[in-house]
Amino acid sequence: MKVLLVKDVYKLGRAGDIKRVADGFGRNFLIPQGFAVLATEGAMKQIQKIKVQAEVRRASQNNELSGLAEQIKGVTLTFAAKAGDTGKLYGSITTQDIATALSEKVRFEVKRQSVDIQPIRALGEFTAHVRLTMDLVPEIKIIVHREGESAEANAEPAEAEKPKKSRKAKEETAEEAPAATAE
Repeated sequence: MKVLLVKDVYKLGRAGDIKRVADGFGRNFLIPQGFAVLATEGAMKQIQKIKVQAEVRRASQNNELSGLAEQIKGVTLTFAAKAGDTGKLYGSITTQDIATALSEKVRFEVKRQSVDIQPIRALGEFTAHVRLTMDLVPEIKIIVHREGESAEANAEPAEAEKPKKSRKAKEETAEEAPAATAE
């Protein structure tokens, strides 16, 4: 099914684009929600008008939300969670948890669908993207630490463990050392 997008649709296209989509997606979602119309002769004549309207709408949204994007860009969210000895969480930090914490911090309603990250299931630092508009996608930092510990104490051991050599690397350096002294 060919459709003409009337509004910007995330991961599909911008307003004024003609896209080929699955029949069910077009018939059951795009057209009823007002995101698209069937790509007919009459609709094709209105492409330029739709693109101009969309550009004006996009510019006004970007102007309104640019201040919010600057606020969100510097945000660091910290979560305390129960975790096992290996650093794996017993539950997970979901996009709903992140959206709720972010909304409280910046005093603007952020929907969970706007947060682009998979559920967090381990301790450590993560980055997530918050999609305000198609053009404004600020990045936030998320720190997950074990309950009862400070966030800094959890971050330091993770970095201390990284430089450790694997068993194979230790064996290789042990083999090279005697060869160097024998010469």
